[in-house]
Amino acid sequence: MGQRRHEVERTAEARADALASVVEDLAGKFSLRPLLDRILRRSVELLGADAGSICSVDETAGVYRKEADFGIACQSGRSFPLSEGMTGAVVAARAPLVFAEYAQVPGGHVSPADRATLHGVIGVPIAWRDSVIGACIVFSRDPDRTFTDDDARLLELFAKHAAIAIVNARMHEQLEERTRAEATAAERERLVREVHDSVAQGLAAVLVHLEGATEQDGGRLAAAREAARGALAESRRTALGLPPSLLEGHSLEEAIGVEVAWARATGNLDAKLVVAGQPAPLTPELAHQAFRIVQEALTNIVQHAAASSARVGVVYGPDELVLMVQDDGRGFDRAASQQPGHGFGLRGIVARTRTYGGTVEVESTPGWGTQIRAGLPYQPAETGDPDGTAAPRLRVLVVDDQPVTRAGLARLLAAAEPGVQVVAEIDSAPALLDAYRLLRPDVVLVDAYLGGHDGVECTRQLVAEDPGAAVLLLGATAGDPIVGQALRAGARGCVGPDADGPELARAVLAAAHGGITLSASVRDGLPRPAVPDADGAALTVREREVRDLLERGLRDKQIAERLNISVKTVEKHVGAVLRKTGASSRTEVAARGAARR
Repeated sequence: MGQRRHEVERTAEARADALASVVEDLAGKFSLRPLLDRILRRSVELLGADAGSICSVDETAGVYRKEADFGIACQSGRSFPLSEGMTGAVVAARAPLVFAEYAQVPGGHVSPADRATLHGVIGVPIAWRDSVIGACIVFSRDPDRTFTDDDARLLELFAKHAAIAIVNARMHEQLEERTRAEATAAERERLVREVHDSVAQGLAAVLVHLEGATEQDGGRLAAAREAARGALAESRRTALGLPPSLLEGHSLEEAIGVEVAWARATGNLDAKLVVAGQPAPLTPELAHQAFRIVQEALTNIVQHAAASSARVGVVYGPDELVLMVQDDGRGFDRAASQQPGHGFGLRGIVARTRTYGGTVEVESTPGWGTQIRAGLPYQPAETGDPDGTAAPRLRVLVVDDQPVTRAGLARLLAAAEPGVQVVAEIDSAPALLDAYRLLRPDVVLVDAYLGGHDGVECTRQLVAEDPGAAVLLLGATAGDPIVGQALRAGARGCVGPDADGPELARAVLAAAHGGITLSASVRDGLPRPAVPDADGAALTVREREVRDLLERGLRDKQIAERLNISVKTVEKHVGAVLRKTGASSRTEVAARGAARR
């Protein structure tokens, strides 16, 4: 009796050791074949059998594939229909299945030489959730070996580990495939944008010279201009319309779902996607911008937030697509995020949203997480693009007589802010108006001391051409009267020669959206502008209307709705009100209005 009990205990211990060994094998390993080989070998040994095989199953396609075999040749690597073999019988039964003799198995694929030696056979399904994804089969060459229910239960334990191995391997393969696809798409996009930037700048320069050429041969010049304009527009459409790879053949929700799954796996997050509202058809450009905003937000969460959970919401509203991304991470101080070296990803989200004509709100508290809400209109009110194509990046025209400086500015902006693109470089003031009329850039960067023409005169010309022109002076020094003169002429700010890439990018973004920026190096030497008369006699009729609504505390979108104009136009009028009234901010405008009342 004691001997029998000892044998039972040894058997139980051997089973426990075998299962523990399988669990250790599964930890952190994704190569399927070695794992299945070891699971199969241990299950055969523990059942006191002689051979076995493991197959993966695709019920949708109606086939199974031989993945591993031990002690027998089962044609590993080949696929067969589910109407054949022991695997087919197990899948049909969706439960453990036992045959006293292998000869009873319908349509078996064991070779004739092995078939004659086999007797008892047992098979169990490898299940994952509600699906059968494989089968584990064990053979015996002992004519007296009869498989029991206990054997089936033990084999099912091994089958559960085989299911984990198969699912992990599939997920790992999908992740590797996604990584390769994203790397290929990123490289393709980089190459296209590089080609676009160089070609577009070259074509812009050609057009500027053509516009300034004499009309001695009007027909050929006109044809050349038309051809250059067409090439420039096509280059812009090709580069700016390039969709991310995950949107090719997939809906926005599916593409974002992949990103959420990536964040869940990479950042060990409880990440979820919620879609609300009646889905509306999206233009490729809107889907592209929405996807990039969510992708950037999730990347920030994984890399910087130290969060345990994240939620992504996609809400189809009546007039706009609303994206919400929130986490429970460390949060941040908004003031600190504006310092050089901080908040680049967030500024990219803000620039991308506003450039498309949308609105963005960011709420964050240190220790309590962050929430981003971006609203993108289904149809942008204005694109600012001469060919009517919505541009995902702010277009900047650089005016400087030094080639090295122009190239350096373009590189600084590209490195600091992906939402900014230098569309052309001009080396002299005489070509400035032609270039502006042709390209209609969002912001013009002008050397404050441009040879023969200072930046103030360039600003006056541009503002006279377009009152909404956003002009930034570069290289102005502290205490130089040119700073005050430029602001009075309508410039949106002055950036000192010591500005770095992030500071320059912030000034460009602010200027594009109606703000005024002065570098610390020039702000210290600038006297505060005198406050004009309370009636604001210098304001136009429209600017007075905007000022009155600002004094009532309305936001740009609300002002746009009241006056039936676009948000972008409101931003330009707000900038003009601030310049002409000498107010430092919208809050000061509102305070002055309250004091008058």
